[in-house]
Amino acid sequence: MQNWKKLGLLFNSSGENPWMMTHAMMPVLDKSEDGKARIYFSSRDERNRSQGAFIVTDLNDPFRILEVSAEPVLKLGRLGAFDDSGIMPTSIVNFEDRKYMYYNGWTLGRNVPFFSFNGAAISSDGGRTFEKISRGPAVLYSNDIDPYSTFAPFVIIDDGKWKMWYVSLIKWVEEGSTLKHYYNIRYAESDNGIEWDRRGHVCIDFANEHEYAIARPFVLKEEGIYKMWYSVRESAKAMTYRIGYAESPDGKIWERMDDEVGLDVSAGGWDSEMIEYGFIYDHGGKRFMLYNGNSFGKTGVGLAVLENK
Repeated sequence: MQNWKKLGLLFNSSGENPWMMTHAMMPVLDKSEDGKARIYFSSRDERNRSQGAFIVTDLNDPFRILEVSAEPVLKLGRLGAFDDSGIMPTSIVNFEDRKYMYYNGWTLGRNVPFFSFNGAAISSDGGRTFEKISRGPAVLYSNDIDPYSTFAPFVIIDDGKWKMWYVSLIKWVEEGSTLKHYYNIRYAESDNGIEWDRRGHVCIDFANEHEYAIARPFVLKEEGIYKMWYSVRESAKAMTYRIGYAESPDGKIWERMDDEVGLDVSAGGWDSEMIEYGFIYDHGGKRFMLYNGNSFGKTGVGLAVLENK
């Protein structure tokens, strides 16, 4: 049983810049050799458009914010592009002195509210700036396996192979006057981190009739076991996101162990309605989790520590 202790709200956008009015959604942490870390996230402007941002923090004193990005690290695409309405960093991989950032690109729809597919950007200056590899969604795009939308690719390099766990939207369902999106977590492989072999393999699927959205995988491999934290809604007890957990011997076949996550909403405050989009990192012999709270990151990103590691 994991026993996570909440340490508090780490950061939230509060109008630092016109493009950073609200949100610190879906945190992604990248360590540096000097004991600092850059935490990427997406913030939103007054038109609700998201762009990539970052803060720099001291890993030994994570609530001491050393820097807030003055410019978007990933900017919106041109009008009509797949990322003209939103950019969201979701994963980062360090490879051969460069950093590969994977991101969601959003555009608005008419028959359905939005479309999302995925691109990559590369940094050669330590993660301060990134250059998109393509104006289109070069990493995950619409095909027969994932025809509707894809989200939140999380990538690691393991045994010489690039491995990805990502979210696929499988259907839209009309419920009264609203549209409901259903998505699960799937697996893909690559030899170079850009061109991906997708076979439609589902890793985490719906456990019951209540679930309809399984989101933002985070995966690490520890002592030969793949471990995944993800977000799931809804259940018989709660309509909003909670964090789930699963383990796998091969990264493809997973056993859900959601009851192992000892982390839930607070009685009041910024994470009293939902918790989601967890990102795990280790430092100083301890394991930490960055996560979002109410309104899908509108109230900021918080930090918890695993007490029984």
